Amino acid sequence: MIGRYLKLVHGTTKWQFDPPDFYEQVDSQWPAILAMWHGQHFMVTTFKRPDDKIRALISLHRDGEINAQVVEYFGASVIRGSGLTPKTGSPRQSEILRKGGSRALRAMVRELEGGATIVETADVPKISRVAGRGIVALAKASGRPIFPIAIATSRRIDVNSWDKSSLNLPFSRGAFAAGEPIMVPSDTTREGMEIFRQQVENGLKDATRRAYEIVDGKNDKT
Repeated sequence: MIGRYLKLVHGTTKWQFDPPDFYEQVDSQWPAILAMWHGQHFMVTTFKRPDDKIRALISLHRDGEINAQVVEYFGASVIRGSGLTPKTGSPRQSEILRKGGSRALRAMVRELEGGATIVETADVPKISRVAGRGIVALAKASGRPIFPIAIATSRRIDVNSWDKSSLNLPFSRGAFAAGEPIMVPSDTTREGMEIFRQQVENGLKDATRRAYEIVDGKNDKT
């Protein structure tokens, strides 16, 4: 039912891409890593084209099972795993090592090597709009680019939750915004990882700002 609803939203929404040639850009660097914030992930698999080979990282938490079934409804496959919530609130290298994170990292690298694009949320669990290092570690290990993306609709219900989720509604204006690809060299140091983590965070904030400016004419969801 959720999958059918999201299909209805996608099909009745007039979408605008920013940049307009996003598909051409990502195709030229396929496979890639598509990063988004929690709360904006519901619609992303509705953009999967028939021939796209997509793998989505889904949390091992019980709620993740629903997300996994929705992802599979749209023809993508699922990798189960999640990260660590740092006690200090600051991203750390170890965040990918808990709850199946290290296994998930290896699985995602294998999938990228096999030609599949990975879709995952970039923020630290339970800490909204703060990018973790897990996605940077994936880019470093795989040599594939990260594309920060954001999806917004003009008609929606904004939920008062930690991840600032929105329930997208049908018959909307929609925006799919993407940032410049971010490459992480294999010899990146610990200090360099933080620099790239900040680039991912800034790229996602900028894409989110542009998406909401397109649908609302203003920005309130960065």
